[in-house]
Amino acid sequence: MSWLFVVPLALVTLLGSAAAAPRYSRDVEVARGKEIFQQCRGCHNTESDEKKVGPPLSGLFKRSKLRNGQAVTENNIRLIIEKGRDGMPSFSQTLSPQQMDQLIAYLKEL
Repeated sequence: MSWLFVVPLALVTLLGSAAAAPRYSRDVEVARGKEIFQQCRGCHNTESDEKKVGPPLSGLFKRSKLRNGQAVTENNIRLIIEKGRDGMPSFSQTLSPQQMDQLIAYLKEL
């Protein structure tokens, strides 16, 4: 067999298997986000619209606007979590980008 044929074939095989390697499923991301959210439960309710210290988050991504009038978008929610607001502390130093993605995945499921 010619090396000109074997090397490209090996590369295609490696790249194909890497591309086919499963990433975390959405269910796993949501489950991890729910675990991360445990530190938020003291201030935020997810089971009802009852306010605790912070606003309830049940159905957050089904709403059209946040309390501040901004649209409910992943970016706006991420900024609030990262920077904090209205007494909510910043979590930019606490959560990794992956944990932030997982938390937002969970919030989208509420």
